[in-house]
Amino acid sequence: MPDVRGRVRGPAIAAGVLLLTAVLGLLARPAGAEPAPGVSGAGRPPGLAYRGESIPAYDVVLTIGVDGVLYVRETITYDFDETGEHGIVRRVPFRRGDRLYDVRNVSSSSSTGAPARVRTTRFLHDVRISVGDRRREVRGRQAYVIEYEVGRAFTPRADHDDLVWDAIGTSWNVPIGNAAVRVQAPVPLRHASCRAGAPGATTRCLRDRDGPYAIDFVQNGLAPHEGMTIRARLPKHAIAVQPPRYVPPRWTGGWPGTAVLALALGAVPLLALRPPPERRAGAGLVAAGLLLVVSDAGDDIAARGPWAFSLGDRCLAGLALMIVGAGIMCAHGTRAGRSAANGRPVGLQLVGRDVNRSSRRAVYQGGGGGEPPPGRGT
Repeated sequence: MPDVRGRVRGPAIAAGVLLLTAVLGLLARPAGAEPAPGVSGAGRPPGLAYRGESIPAYDVVLTIGVDGVLYVRETITYDFDETGEHGIVRRVPFRRGDRLYDVRNVSSSSSTGAPARVRTTRFLHDVRISVGDRRREVRGRQAYVIEYEVGRAFTPRADHDDLVWDAIGTSWNVPIGNAAVRVQAPVPLRHASCRAGAPGATTRCLRDRDGPYAIDFVQNGLAPHEGMTIRARLPKHAIAVQPPRYVPPRWTGGWPGTAVLALALGAVPLLALRPPPERRAGAGLVAAGLLLVVSDAGDDIAARGPWAFSLGDRCLAGLALMIVGAGIMCAHGTRAGRSAANGRPVGLQLVGRDVNRSSRRAVYQGGGGGEPPPGRGT
């Protein structure tokens, strides 16, 4: 049996490391930390895709309803470059940490005649609102209006209700020249503030009160991925606050599940040190692991939606089984490829047939020539 340790060790270790990196990267990424494009339909590198583009004006109106719903109206003036784009993409978070928000009733329009068809998709922590037309490109300065509602946005306290909301988001890859956020409430706004900038490096926004029920906040010169976070405090029972919804964190596994996953990753390189189990055993481990992952994530998905899943001990154990099973199958595949490359055993059978045929031809040619008589055994 040929030694395949050198051939198996590299792919097995690489597969285990890549899988662990992907899982940990998905779970450790906080809500809103993923940079999101501000323009759709561009296949160029990020550094070149938005060169020369900007948002000259970004106006937001946040209306607090007596029903406890936050009504949002965003007017976005966007300067496209000369290459043309298919529209804009606005990402609104529906999950922050363990908390879920209800983003609904999304609509869009354009005062400049640009295509304003709206499409919404949910992925991980955000609702992706695409405005435009995939078959038509726009250039120059265009204006878009996006309207939507946010339910369960308020946090009830003992003596008041809080609202904390990023009015423009941190997903834009382009600078924003002037951003204005107006907050309107059915009761006098006595406690409202705004901080602009990136997380950890913010500054106070300019503030202008427009009567007791509305406050305007303004901020100039926002860099890409900088936002404006609004905080408002309302008197208790001023609005009908819906109770917040919470889901388990992405990683709910304890020490047992984490240890099993670590042992599985450590076992992958050991498959190269000795002949692995049968290939059927690897396929069985992959199937069993997949069932564990589906059963663990299925409970959260059935109760709270497709993107509310979390990884518990069952899911971690399933990932461990899938890693070991995939390592076994990879080892067998590499071993089979090595055997075929060395000419065993198929190559020996073909060589043996060729040698026998050559010997027969030589014998009969020496005894009078020609092929062997018909009916002779081989």
